[in-house]
Amino acid sequence: MKKLFLAAAFFIAAFANAQTHKLEKIWETDSVISVPESVLPDFTNKTLYVSLIDGGPWDADGKGGVGKLDFDGKNYDGSWVSGLNAPKGLGLYKGRLYVADISEVVIIDIKNGKIEKRIAIDGANGLNDITVDSKGAVYVSDSKTAKIWQIQNDVPTLFLDNIQGANGLKAIGDEIVFAQGKLFQKANAQKLVTKIAELPNGIDGIEPVGNGDFIVTSWLGYVYYVSSNGNVETLLDTHEAKKNTADIGYDPAKKIVYVPSFNGKTVAAYNLK
Repeated sequence: MKKLFLAAAFFIAAFANAQTHKLEKIWETDSVISVPESVLPDFTNKTLYVSLIDGGPWDADGKGGVGKLDFDGKNYDGSWVSGLNAPKGLGLYKGRLYVADISEVVIIDIKNGKIEKRIAIDGANGLNDITVDSKGAVYVSDSKTAKIWQIQNDVPTLFLDNIQGANGLKAIGDEIVFAQGKLFQKANAQKLVTKIAELPNGIDGIEPVGNGDFIVTSWLGYVYYVSSNGNVETLLDTHEAKKNTADIGYDPAKKIVYVPSFNGKTVAAYNLK
């Protein structure tokens, strides 16, 4: 009886950890996108914004910009906005596109495709991901100084400190979910931090699926499905092909994941099954 019980327990545990989600590729661009770090869908204007480093990942060389890509991956404009340095995370709110660019947050007026404003962050030199909550508060991580900043009315203040490996961010209601190295964390409005899960590799992009679960990437070439209970599944592994998986975008209505491959110089779309 004891052996039967142990066998049943093992079967249940194995079933609980089995792969229940997968990604199926829809399309992928040619290798013509100049070091894409982040993809952000704009459903109002029916376009994908893509941050283009086009140089060293932390070089203030003025070579960076933001491109635009159709939802079918066919039409690409790599010169929509230029004059940035090494742009990474993107956030969208009421006609403004917010871009994390090493030491400042650049605000682009979407209607005319012009840089409206640059907000310098005191002491920042590794701004990485960015998110905007429903009230327009902007949050941006600094991977090099282990900080997360909040910007309200275009004025930055420190939100969280000592977040080693700070990277991916996502505002969900009154909480911020964020990367702290391999730790997938969340902070409430009172800045109380709790752990959601621990992943095998350092976290980059974060997107909520809409049911309490998340799609999370590691820049090395991994895409994970993280359930609200902390269970982690590997959806995609491209690290041996040396194809990065950076800061993803997500369409919750169609369940499409948009993956920028950084040094692979492509953007790919996958169905989440």
